[in-house]
Amino acid sequence: MSSSNNRQAGGLSRRDFLKISAVAGGGALLAACGPKATPTAVLPDLTSGNAIPLDDLIAAAKTEGSLNTIALPHDWANYGEIIETFKSKYGLSVSELNPDAGSSDELEAIRANKDSKGPQAPDIVDVGVGHTATAMTDGLLAKYKVATWDTIEMKDSDGYWWAEYYGVLAFEVIKGVFAELPMDWEDLLKPIYKGKVAMAGDVLKSNQSVQTVFASGLSRYGKAPTNDDEAVEAAKLGLQFWKEMNDSGNFIPVISDQGRIAAGETPITMEWDYLALANRDALAGNPELDIVVPNTGIIAGPYAGGISAYAPHPYAARLWWEFVMSDEGQLLYLKGYAHPIRYNDLAARNLIPADMAAKLPPAESYKKAFFPQISMLKAVFTYITENWRSVVYGE
Repeated sequence: MSSSNNRQAGGLSRRDFLKISAVAGGGALLAACGPKATPTAVLPDLTSGNAIPLDDLIAAAKTEGSLNTIALPHDWANYGEIIETFKSKYGLSVSELNPDAGSSDELEAIRANKDSKGPQAPDIVDVGVGHTATAMTDGLLAKYKVATWDTIEMKDSDGYWWAEYYGVLAFEVIKGVFAELPMDWEDLLKPIYKGKVAMAGDVLKSNQSVQTVFASGLSRYGKAPTNDDEAVEAAKLGLQFWKEMNDSGNFIPVISDQGRIAAGETPITMEWDYLALANRDALAGNPELDIVVPNTGIIAGPYAGGISAYAPHPYAARLWWEFVMSDEGQLLYLKGYAHPIRYNDLAARNLIPADMAAKLPPAESYKKAFFPQISMLKAVFTYITENWRSVVYGE
């Protein structure tokens, strides 16, 4: 796998490298002419992938002075506050490339700027976890294990990527419409929910909706799959569940969004919890919403962080992830309703602020979340999208 770690000067500019070389050369000259020379400061090693002591990392990042991010809109997962806090905390500037880019765009930006250390080359990426396989195969990521590595529940064992935050699929229910709330997937088949249940996307196009089918199948499967074949078996059960939902008339084949929820057209919506919770705030009681994490079939949809193998600012990139994956950074995700990947660790140490916890579903729900392997996600996506219409609609 290709890596910028092999470059002697790391991500320093030519000018900075020449300055360091000049100091080193001067030191050699003094050593020849005098009894002793003051040793030259050595930048931390980038090749091992091990965590760099924070003070050393901060000093190295300051020699670079800036960080290039990509695809981090300020209103997604509280990235606006995260970026501003990072800038003020470490005194670095941040160049925000194409905030609305998708995961594929992020990886393409690395490819397109392999030979460039200019402002269009991203230092870090934040991609859907399903894109990590391509990123690794193409040699686009550099390995690094942050100081909190052992408490990250989903990651590449060698350190090329790690999950940062995730959502779990939840039931977004308009309050007061039903005499009882659905608490699990099988509840959605009850007659009281006829014509009331919708997804937040098209199964043939939306990963969120594919995962909705998968989650309902996991509930019926009764255990966490251990391989791709078992994951596909759960997917088959999910398709059967939605066939029953369609046959009973409970499933509304429309795409639910905030407007439809506000109009009362989709009283129950399947959606990532952080989007549902954000809708709850945005709608401000018109209507009021209950956000229910089901008792079973709790599937996590993570986003993965990584460092470009061609990062122009490799130390600033590593400092970014040390911050984001720290307790402080993880709680900033939580402030934006994105579930930090280290949530269970934070909760075990009683670090979740009471006001944040009060806005979230019970912490116990998240302990049961299933994190599918990358190969499972690929197998399930293919099976569900290829069989959705024939199984559910009989076409």
